[in-house]
Amino acid sequence: MYSLQFIAESSSNGILERDFTVGGVPGVLWSPASNPADRAPLILMAHGGGNHMKHPAMSGRARRLVTGFGFHVAVIDAPGHGDRPRTAHDEAEIAELFRTRAAGEPEGPIVVRYNAHLAELAVPEYQATLDALQELPEIGTGALVGFWGLNMGTAIGVPLVAIEPRITAAVFGQHWPDVLAEKAKQITIPIEFDLQWDDEHISREEGLALFDAFASKEKSLHVNSGKHKELPRFEADSAVRFFAPAFRPSGHLAGLT
Repeated sequence: MYSLQFIAESSSNGILERDFTVGGVPGVLWSPASNPADRAPLILMAHGGGNHMKHPAMSGRARRLVTGFGFHVAVIDAPGHGDRPRTAHDEAEIAELFRTRAAGEPEGPIVVRYNAHLAELAVPEYQATLDALQELPEIGTGALVGFWGLNMGTAIGVPLVAIEPRITAAVFGQHWPDVLAEKAKQITIPIEFDLQWDDEHISREEGLALFDAFASKEKSLHVNSGKHKELPRFEADSAVRFFAPAFRPSGHLAGLT
């Protein structure tokens, strides 16, 4: 089992940000600055393709969860992303993706293939990270754990949640069903799923097929008009409200309603 090592710390706007490594994998943990040692639920997040653990989408979602409900939030850099070096395989797949885009060809087959490869590497890294985070007194082994990841974050999150019983609620969306549908059939926890109705990469039928594959009795489909990168910001607030009822720390009254 890998131990967690904090390597940097800063605080602003009521949020304590701590950079860490687990087995050489870089990550960041956001907690309430006023009471970082208080036990609270943990939300694991995964970033999208081409991004990194501190991308504005990640820090923005963390801010809502930390300041609104006192949660702890953690994310790690995916293989070949952020502070992690790219392999020859990464470079080849990225070059092929750029080629198909320039040629106006469908990029789905390449993204699905590459994301599946990254997920094989990232899933055990997320499990190791969760193991290490639960060793912290402010989280602990009894902490409620959620997962939030869109796009490539869904490619990593679905196979992770399918085998990880510690995660009890998740937000997914915006990915093809090809290699994820069979794993989605193993997931029975409550989920919220985002889909862009005019997505130029993922067809409506493909998005709906992945949503339909989840075996969860409690699942919510959020469909908005717009292209792939036009997911409305209010969906982030919706995801926070989705986690809040079951995960809100006792006695913490601030936040979204």
